[in-house]
Amino acid sequence: MTEVIFYGLSGCTANAKQKLQLQAAGHTLVERDLAAEPLTAETLRPFFEDRPVEDWFNRRAAAVKTGSVKPDELDEESALAALLADRDLIRRPLLQVGADRKAGFDPNTLHAWIGLTASGESCDDKHSRGVCDHGHHHFPKQG
Repeated sequence: MTEVIFYGLSGCTANAKQKLQLQAAGHTLVERDLAAEPLTAETLRPFFEDRPVEDWFNRRAAAVKTGSVKPDELDEESALAALLADRDLIRRPLLQVGADRKAGFDPNTLHAWIGLTASGESCDDKHSRGVCDHGHHHFPKQG
């Protein structure tokens, strides 16, 4: 299907499950370590497209949970500086297909963009039949 550059953090269980979903849909992954990738503000910014700054952040990051980083109070420049200083703050995975980039793993968005199921059926289609087997905190069973 598609070659996807997947920027994730090693040891992140959610990233591991997301990679399995993309591979199960037939995509080839080129894995990159988000912690070691030489990102700059200019290379990171396009992943967030036109989303508001607060949506650039991993809400499960310790600094966000404790309130030491308040994404909704940051401007674009400050947010990028914070994200580059602490990669755990970045909403992940970062995904790149050709020149197109996205941040985060929303099954419906990804299905519309590159396809997230081998069957071609969207998550919403599967939900309507009561058989969703991807995304939304439930993932394909390995076996």
